[in-house]
This record gives sequence, C-alpha cells and structure tokens, in this order.
Amino acid sequence: MSSVKFGYMRVSTFDQNLDRQEQQLKEVGCEQIFYEKVTGTKRDRPELNRMLEFLRPGDTVIVTDLTRLSHSTKNLLEITELIAEKGAHLQSLKKSWLDTTSVHGKMLFTLFAGIAQFERDLIAERTKEGIAAAKKRGKTLGRPKVDQEKIDYALYLINQGSTISEATKKAGVSRITLVASF
Repeated sequence: MSSVKFGYMRVSTFDQNLDRQEQQLKEVGCEQIFYEKVTGTKRDRPELNRMLEFLRPGDTVIVTDLTRLSHSTKNLLEITELIAEKGAHLQSLKKSWLDTTSVHGKMLFTLFAGIAQFERDLIAERTKEGIAAAKKRGKTLGRPKVDQEKIDYALYLINQGSTISEATKKAGVSRITLVASF
C-alpha cells in the first residue's frame, strides 16, 4: 500500500475563501483535501478528525501554514503527536524547515511552534494596548449602533407585505442587521 498525501485547509469564517490554499495543496500533489470553515482555536473540528482517522504509516499531512492546524502551540503539538502516532508525517508549505521525519526536524518544529505562539501573543498584547490607547483618546470602538426605529420600520414593512430586500432599502438598514435583530 503506497503512502498518500492528505491536504488540510481551514479558514476561520464563512466569508473567507479557501481557493489559494486549495491551489497550493493541489500543486504539491495532495490526493485528498479536507477543509473547514471554523476558528483554529476550536478543538472539535470534524474534518480534521476525519483526516486523522484516514492516516496510515508513511502518509503525509500537508498544510499551507501551521496556523491552519491550530493557533495554540499546545494544540498544534497535540495534533503533531497524533499524526506521528499514526506513523505519518507533517509538512508545512510556508515553513520549509518542517520535517517531522527526523529528530532535528522534530526539535526545530517544537522550537518554532513556541516562537510562533510567542509572536501571536505579542500581536494580541499590542492589539489590547492599541484598543486601550484608542479608548483613552475617546474613540468609540466596534460597530456603530443601529437605529432601532429603522429596524422597527423594516419589520413593519415586512409585516405589510414588503419583501426583506424592499424593506431594508426603504428603512436604510442592511439585511444582516435586520436578520440579527430577530
């Protein structure tokens, strides 16, 4: 039985596109590609679990970037261990140093995974500092409040027989805002 190249791709939201990742994985010969639209911090990812079940000794899991597997160093190391327990390998297209078939590759992976987590933590820290500074300057953060009267008017129009599209145009609210108010 020959080894198989499995691709795994993930984006965090339904609005994001998987095309770039899919193209890269196909270019390196992935025979089967699993994909999800879910945050990398979520532990229960059905397609990742399904892919892990398919793995056999000698197979390779290929991702475009390690962040596609996880945003947490601990979880990333757990997934890597699961892959290794199956006798399979892990390859990242963006991190060419990743080669879990060797002792040196495993050591480098652990080191760089820690550095990547450190970098994410620094970004989060800077973001929090930026938000605090903006608040201090009196900036209002987040989405602007929607006028409840506009939503009520759109709902009234719908109750009077207007379509959702007509009602949102006349009331001056977006469809998403209107649906979110239900």
